[in-house]
Amino acid sequence: MAVRHQLIHATPSEVWAVLADGTRYGDWVVGTAESHVARGRWPELGSAIEYTVRLGPWEASGHSVVRRVRAPHELELEIKAGPLGTARVALEVRQWGEEALVIADEHPLRGLGGALHNSFFDALIQLRHRDMLARLAKVVERTAGSRTEPVGQGG
Repeated sequence: MAVRHQLIHATPSEVWAVLADGTRYGDWVVGTAESHVARGRWPELGSAIEYTVRLGPWEASGHSVVRRVRAPHELELEIKAGPLGTARVALEVRQWGEEALVIADEHPLRGLGGALHNSFFDALIQLRHRDMLARLAKVVERTAGSRTEPVGQGG
């Protein structure tokens, strides 16, 4: 199991606004080139996002299904990545003073990922989560900053 956290200089509601926008999934999920809501109203229980992953010349598609949601604090997804199998990714958004602490927790469920799961793969997941949470922070802080920046104080 790989658990990582990131302090984001925004409110939990501002973090949730990005997580709840299915069209922004590719903005913060590492490797995702395109995404769109495929079923339901994201992020309602059972809704799904389809996405394309590109790594160099390699391209694959997958989808993520909401398995548990408690807005604006918890979002648990089942990531379905074809022959690689499925994984559970839980995102928890906590109030931390005037900011938000986001905790990502992932572990494989089925398929090749589950069969090969070990501490080496957990280390790789940690690296991916470090990048993913940094991207999420950047997207949220940029979005929140654009809404709260005083008029005439552009940056």
